[in-house]
Amino acid sequence: MPPPADIVKVAIEWPGANAQLIEMDQTYCLCVCVSSWSLSGAEQFALRYADGPQLYITEAKVNRIQTVMLFDSQQARAARQLLERIQSHSIDARLEALKELAKLSADPTFAAEYINMEGIGTLARLVESGTHFGEMLAFTLTAFLELMDHGIVSWDLISISFIKQIAGYVNQPMVDVSILQRSLAILESMVLNSHSLYHRVAQEITVGQLIGHLQVSNQEIQTYAIALINALFLKAPEDRRQVGRCEMASTLAQKHLRSIILNHVIRGNRPIKAEMAHQLYVLQVLTFNLLEERMMTKMDPNDQAQRDIIFELRRIAFDGESDPTGTEKRKATYTKDYKMLGFTNHVNPAMDFTQTPPGMLALDNMLYLAKVHQDTYIRIVLENSSREDKHECPFGRCAIELTRTLCEILQVGELPNEGCNDYHPMFFTHDRAWEEFFCVCIQLLNKTWKEMRATSEDFNKVMQVVREQITRALAMKPSSIDQLKNKLRGLNYSEILRLRQSERMSQDDLHSPPIIELRERILPEILELIKQQRLNRLCEGSCFRKLGNRRRQEKFWFCRLSLNHKVLHYGDLDESPQGEVPFELLSDKIPVSDIKSVLTGKDCPHMKEKSALKQNKEVLELAFSVLYDPDETLNFVAPNKYEYCIWTDGLCALLGREMGSDLTRSDLDTLISMEMKLRLLDLENITIPEAPPPVPKEPSSYNFTYNYS
Repeated sequence: MPPPADIVKVAIEWPGANAQLIEMDQTYCLCVCVSSWSLSGAEQFALRYADGPQLYITEAKVNRIQTVMLFDSQQARAARQLLERIQSHSIDARLEALKELAKLSADPTFAAEYINMEGIGTLARLVESGTHFGEMLAFTLTAFLELMDHGIVSWDLISISFIKQIAGYVNQPMVDVSILQRSLAILESMVLNSHSLYHRVAQEITVGQLIGHLQVSNQEIQTYAIALINALFLKAPEDRRQVGRCEMASTLAQKHLRSIILNHVIRGNRPIKAEMAHQLYVLQVLTFNLLEERMMTKMDPNDQAQRDIIFELRRIAFDGESDPTGTEKRKATYTKDYKMLGFTNHVNPAMDFTQTPPGMLALDNMLYLAKVHQDTYIRIVLENSSREDKHECPFGRCAIELTRTLCEILQVGELPNEGCNDYHPMFFTHDRAWEEFFCVCIQLLNKTWKEMRATSEDFNKVMQVVREQITRALAMKPSSIDQLKNKLRGLNYSEILRLRQSERMSQDDLHSPPIIELRERILPEILELIKQQRLNRLCEGSCFRKLGNRRRQEKFWFCRLSLNHKVLHYGDLDESPQGEVPFELLSDKIPVSDIKSVLTGKDCPHMKEKSALKQNKEVLELAFSVLYDPDETLNFVAPNKYEYCIWTDGLCALLGREMGSDLTRSDLDTLISMEMKLRLLDLENITIPEAPPPVPKEPSSYNFTYNYS
């Protein structure tokens, strides 16, 4: 007869003694489990995992005990003992205590007890003393960061001397990698979580001082350095936002910084990790945000200095022509010239720059083109002024609208998107990347206008085509401005029409009744195929990062589905696995029959508990939880969007529910399209009728036979 489901055999050990195998009833409370060991004062002891992160077993987790346990003093007593050992005069005892504290700090129950005993203040004083170095200091900073990540204590309580000490580790030319990583992470958390600490950190650390850390080969250090640079700019208070932008602009404009990012970060590390790609994207967006002030500045028609810029545009374009004498003749000539330049308001072109966006940014772009690429500028203006009125491409109007379009494409003035990794290496290759990008695109616009034989009435159509050309070219990830030019040459108006027609035809075919009927017949087969693929991936398993550890001392756990699709096996790992993890190493399991539902995003318990932390905001879209009996949850944070879709789809398939992820929709469209094209291959170039052919009339008589004689 099999044992009851609530009875499990676990090995419980006492330090210095052999482990004993006992039967434990999971329905009992922890105090009963501990009392069964027959210890005097059992209420002073608690259970703790012997392997993995060695977290304590709470009442909520007692029904999941399936591994070797270790009897230990209760969390409060353990925290008190560790605090005493950390203050010991023995260096060896202090080091061992800090090692253990770095492990246990990830446990929220232990962290709360340790923090209540003023434990964070003790760690801060150890750092401020400046007497700890090497491994001891690394464990001290690790424990400090883990404890602060629980959000129990405000970062505003950090002292100035502590900030100076941490900044000192970052500014030192030679410092241990682990200490540097944790120091950069602590400073980043200070900037992101406290407005008051921003000024203190900014006084100790400048962007220029962080540039040196980008030249190392360690991508983790580079990522932390760029993340801190981004945080210093992104979280700048409103009262110094303008000053901060000026400092940021001068720093980012340095060719030295761009070459370091290009050669040591983008080209120096292959492949670039997702976190690094996101930080580069954020840096790109923040760099373009330096243009926001000019984009939102209206031109004052009465400002002579601003009007002189327009006069300069006219002078460069028509320099060879003599300046007429007399006020009336001069006004008439200027009006004619401004019309040839393509301004909407021929009398006072300054009025064209009163709309924001793009504001004065459009005029800046035009002046850069006229001065730096003068031949190109003159050619565009004179070429269009010699055409018929209805076919001329209005340079001024096009430049203004193009600037607005580029601002939308590159998110000028917008905050970076969470989880987006869409950075473009070519913007780190030139001193004036924005202006050069505009110059390439204005030539593209002029070329496309000619190819479309457009008139003024077609202005919006041309801008739509140009936007499509630019976005398609950027999607190819050109590594330089010259490569962008080559990509755009291949995306002329004829190619855009061909691409549109191909996409339209594939869409139109799917709307005819026979194709719709065929699609409905194929759909169940394709869904079953996708379902099997998702379940197979769950059987292979995936590695997940422990929530709260972020990029410091990665801790992992692994989860996979049994081959019969009846049980989820999971367990902790010391490091990220290189291949498949056998079921024997995964000590915990959940029967699929016990799973009630799958929660995602903000509905997940581990997102509700720590929704204020930055790290959870970043991973909100990758979080999901399995809710199972009795009201327990297994919480996940997927390493990327692909794994998130795979696991949420697979879990929904196990529960007999619809797979609704973006990946499923994409796979469904791709597979159905391929299958339908294969089945319709023999009907290529044959028009499929919208309705079935008519039924012929009945014959006048059915008395017809074939005479074989």
